[in-house]
Amino acid sequence: MSERFTGNFTQQEPIPDEAIDAAVAVMKTGRLHRYNVAPGEAGEVALLEQEFAAAMGAKYALAVASGGYALACALRAIGVKPGDKVLTNAFTLAPVPGAIASVGAVPVFVGVTEGLVIDLDDLAAKADQADVLMLSHMRGHLCDMDRLMDICNAAGIKVIEDCAHTMGARWRGRLSGTDGIIGCYSTQTYKHLNSGEGGFLICDDPQVMARAVMLSGSYMLYDRHLAAPEPEVFEAVKYDTPNISGRMDHLRAAILRVQLRDLDRQCDRWNDRYRVVEDGLRGTPGLTVIERPEAEEYVGSSIQFLLLDWSEAKIAEVLRRCLARGVELKWFGGAEPSGFTSRYDSWRYAPSEAMPQTDRVLKGIVDMRLPLTFSLDDCALLARIIRAEVGAVWQAG
Repeated sequence: MSERFTGNFTQQEPIPDEAIDAAVAVMKTGRLHRYNVAPGEAGEVALLEQEFAAAMGAKYALAVASGGYALACALRAIGVKPGDKVLTNAFTLAPVPGAIASVGAVPVFVGVTEGLVIDLDDLAAKADQADVLMLSHMRGHLCDMDRLMDICNAAGIKVIEDCAHTMGARWRGRLSGTDGIIGCYSTQTYKHLNSGEGGFLICDDPQVMARAVMLSGSYMLYDRHLAAPEPEVFEAVKYDTPNISGRMDHLRAAILRVQLRDLDRQCDRWNDRYRVVEDGLRGTPGLTVIERPEAEEYVGSSIQFLLLDWSEAKIAEVLRRCLARGVELKWFGGAEPSGFTSRYDSWRYAPSEAMPQTDRVLKGIVDMRLPLTFSLDDCALLARIIRAEVGAVWQAG
């Protein structure tokens, strides 16, 4: 009898009891707004920003309402204006080109390799088209950040890193988000810290971070931040920077502070699960495992593999057969967006030209979440089911 998986791909672990207690304590005060603090009180948001900056090795941090808000705020903070072009990955999620479009700028899509990272040769070829790169570390895959920064520095391109899937990941020991001028993170439920919605920016540039704080809606209360530039830095920007409110509140910050202390252990647990699935899929006929570079320390909260050059009908059959056995796989190759699996040519507000090599890769990408509610035995079962169903369709020809 065929094995069947009965787990839930959207069920996350419970919020820790300590975090629940911290949230209840905030609610009992009634002071949820980040700037509503008692005399002499720092407040949960300011403390979280201080702790997050330290954890990421950055001078400054700003907690905001969502990862998407962080991306748009970052673009505004470095001076992107309506009509400006911004380079970004062709393989990403909709909030990335959405953030670019939200400030009136125009995405210029850069190709993807079979390693599921930005195509650095294509980036070099398009480097003269824009002054900003919004780099998406899509699904937790880090490109060669040394070469990327060489290309961008030589062309005068400012880099914003979208680290929604790489909080805690490293390239040659450097934490994701620290190579570019700004690193942006998400704390949406399916990310590495869970506050339902939320996000961060980190930055070492005082003028850029001062603008980001003002943009987030500080109402001239920037002196209540613990991980921001000195007050005099704000004097140069406070009258010229609009308030586009997107603050985090004390309730979410209280929940996140507890989780942040456990981030390294949680990353190790995700990687344990990732490696079990990865090992189980190796050698499957017709299936390409994404080999991770030695320089990359990833966080495997999801896993991807390629069914390169398979027909749409055969990929659909694999997805159908796996789902019948309880395994939910997502496909990025469909012409019609489904859930979050849209492609660069799905976003009709953004002009695009066909990229045959990228299209070939996108048509083969299959994706699966790995929530920490799955055990290692669960992960081994998932790999066996995928291996069997891919093999069955492959053998059927």
